[in-house]
Amino acid sequence: MADGVKPRVKVPSKAAAGEAITIKTLISHPMESGQRKDSSGNVIPRSIINRLTCEFNGESVIDITMEPAISTNPYFEFEATVPEAGEFKFTWYDDDGSVYEDSKKIEIG
Repeated sequence: MADGVKPRVKVPSKAAAGEAITIKTLISHPMESGQRKDSSGNVIPRSIINRLTCEFNGESVIDITMEPAISTNPYFEFEATVPEAGEFKFTWYDDDGSVYEDSKKIEIG
């Protein structure tokens, strides 16, 4: 895992069956585009989170491809319908091959 990379996810702990909930994700990452140069004039290599996926009980909820123009510490907010109790699994994919994961359970109530 790269230094300082930290995923954070906010999911309600409970929802009604069939309810649409708001999910918020943020990952701390410098997101270097590969376009800038360091103080010596050398190109700083591209290093971005290039994909975010979210699954609920193994079913795809969202699959986002990110490009170099995305900002540092990418934040995404989206809605998902909760058909039953279960677990959301979030996966971020880094250019360097690192994979960052987080998961959140949700109850029906």
